Amino acid sequence: MPRSLNRRTGPARTGDARRHDVVVLGARCAGAATAMLLARAGHDVALVDRATFPSDTTSTHSLVRGGVVQLARWGLLDEVLASGAPPIRSVAFHRYDPGAPAPVSLAVKPRAGVDHMLAPRRHVLDAILVRAAVRAGATLLDATAVSDVRRDPSGRVVGVVARGRSGGAIDAQLVIGADGVRSRLATKFGAAVVQRYAPSGVCLYSYVAADHWDGFEFHLADGAFAGVFPTHGGQACVWLIQPTGHAGLLLGSGARRLDAWLGALEEHVPGLAEKVRAGTVTEPLRGAIGLPNHVRQAAGPGWALVGDAGYHRDPITGHGMTDAFRDAELLAEAADLALQEPSAEAAAMTTYERQRDAALAETFRITRELGAFPPPDRFASLQTELSRALDVEAQQLAARPLTIGRALAQNVA
Repeated sequence: MPRSLNRRTGPARTGDARRHDVVVLGARCAGAATAMLLARAGHDVALVDRATFPSDTTSTHSLVRGGVVQLARWGLLDEVLASGAPPIRSVAFHRYDPGAPAPVSLAVKPRAGVDHMLAPRRHVLDAILVRAAVRAGATLLDATAVSDVRRDPSGRVVGVVARGRSGGAIDAQLVIGADGVRSRLATKFGAAVVQRYAPSGVCLYSYVAADHWDGFEFHLADGAFAGVFPTHGGQACVWLIQPTGHAGLLLGSGARRLDAWLGALEEHVPGLAEKVRAGTVTEPLRGAIGLPNHVRQAAGPGWALVGDAGYHRDPITGHGMTDAFRDAELLAEAADLALQEPSAEAAAMTTYERQRDAALAETFRITRELGAFPPPDRFASLQTELSRALDVEAQQLAARPLTIGRALAQNVA
C-alpha cells in the first residue's frame, strides 16, 4: 500500500506547516472510517498512525449486526468477506451454574439487511479500512506519531506536531483524535471526562485452531464469562473475562499465564476448555486489565474525539468496533457541515455529542451491569436486553440515509 496517497496535487502549506482540511490521528476502526467518509465527501484528509499496515492490535474482534450493517452501507462488506472472515450465522449460550438450563443455539435471523455477524482479525480489517480511506483520497501518514497540538492565540486547536516518517507541523481546520482508550490527544485537548464508573475486570484471550468453530459461543459461570469468536484461517478468538478479585491466580501466574488461563477455563467453563484442549493454541495470551468505563467530552474548538478515545466501556459486551463505526459516521456528518460552514461548527459538534451520547446510553448501562458480574440469572437476562438493544441499533443504522460520501460508487470501485 502506498504510504502517502492523495487525489489532490498535495497539501497546502501555511508557513512551515503542511495544511489539510482534517487531520485524523489513529487509523484503525474509528479513525480510518471517519477519514474515509470525509474523503469521500471531498475533504482533504490526513490520516496519521504510529503503526504501519497491516498490523495487529488488541481486540475482542466481534462485529455484531450493527457493525456489519455499516460495512454493507459503506460498500466494504464484500471485501471483508473475501478476505476469509467467516460469516457467523449462529450463537450458542452455555451456563455452568447449578440448575442452569440446557445449552441453547440460535440462528442469526435476517434483520436490517444482513443475516450474519463477523469477527475479523484486526490486521485484516484495519488494512481494508485504511485502503478504503486512501482510495477515497485520504493521505496516509504511517509510522508517524503526534507529540503535541498547535493552537492559535485564542486557544483553538489548529494542527498537530508530528514525529517519525512524516514528522513536522501539520495544520488543519479540524483535528480528530481516534487514538484509542489511552488517547494522548484527549489529554492534549483537555477533554473532560463527563461520566466515570468503576474500571473493568480482566479480559485475556488467545487464538485456537480447530475444525469445530462455526458460530459465536458464550459460556457463563459464577464469576466468569468466556466465549468464542471464529475468525480468519480456521481459528477462533477464545476469551475469558473475570472480575479482578476472582482472577488473582491468573494474574499472579507470570510466565505460566497461558497454563493458568487454560486452568481457569477448566475450572469455570469446562465445556469450552474441552474444545480448546482439542484444538491448538496458536498465539500468546493477550488482553487487558482494569480498562476504564468512561465518556469524554466529544468536541471543542477545532477538535473532536471518536471511538475509544471519546468513549470506552468494559469489553464484556464486545461492542467496541460497532461503536466505532456508528460514531465515525455521526462525527463525519458533523465535521462535513463544520468544514463547509465554519460558523456552524459549534452547533454541529454539539449535535454530534448529543447523538453519540444518546446512541451509547443503553448499551453502556447494560455493559456496566454485566461488568459487575451479577448472579447468573440476572446476567443472562441482561444478555437478552443487550441482544434487543443491538437489534434496535442495527435497524436504526440501516435506516439512516448515507449523507456523507455521495460519490460512493466511484470511490469503492
